[in-house]
Amino acid sequence: MSFALDLERFAQKVYRKQNAVVRKIVLDVGTSLVFKSPVGDASYWVYPAPPGYVGGRFRANWQYGLEMPTSALADIDTSGAATINKMHSGVAFEAAGKLHFLVNRLAYGPRLERGWSRQAPAGMVGLTVIEFAPIVERAARGI
Repeated sequence: MSFALDLERFAQKVYRKQNAVVRKIVLDVGTSLVFKSPVGDASYWVYPAPPGYVGGRFRANWQYGLEMPTSALADIDTSGAATINKMHSGVAFEAAGKLHFLVNRLAYGPRLERGWSRQAPAGMVGLTVIEFAPIVERAARGI
């Protein structure tokens, strides 16, 4: 074994760990956003829900991308599981050093963030931003 070979192995190990930490951070932030997102419940509404209404569209519209997603989705996801599964399959394994986006393009997102929903009176994004440092610490310690 040579010093150069040992150094190369060490560099590869560090690179793999960097990618794992960044991937975990992105997925934990995405999961936080999805689970903090309210699911429409027409029983609280002043006006009746439109015919055929099913809640969960906002939760389903959290999208991950290395490039900014450009449109809203018609998907419904009341549990959040399908949305999180899409994030898991979409986050790059070579995640370190890249710009990651977690976005929700529905027009009423800003209203929800400002407390429009009884289910999320403090929003979702602001709370997740507050939790960001602990998310990073847990990811780094766990890997």
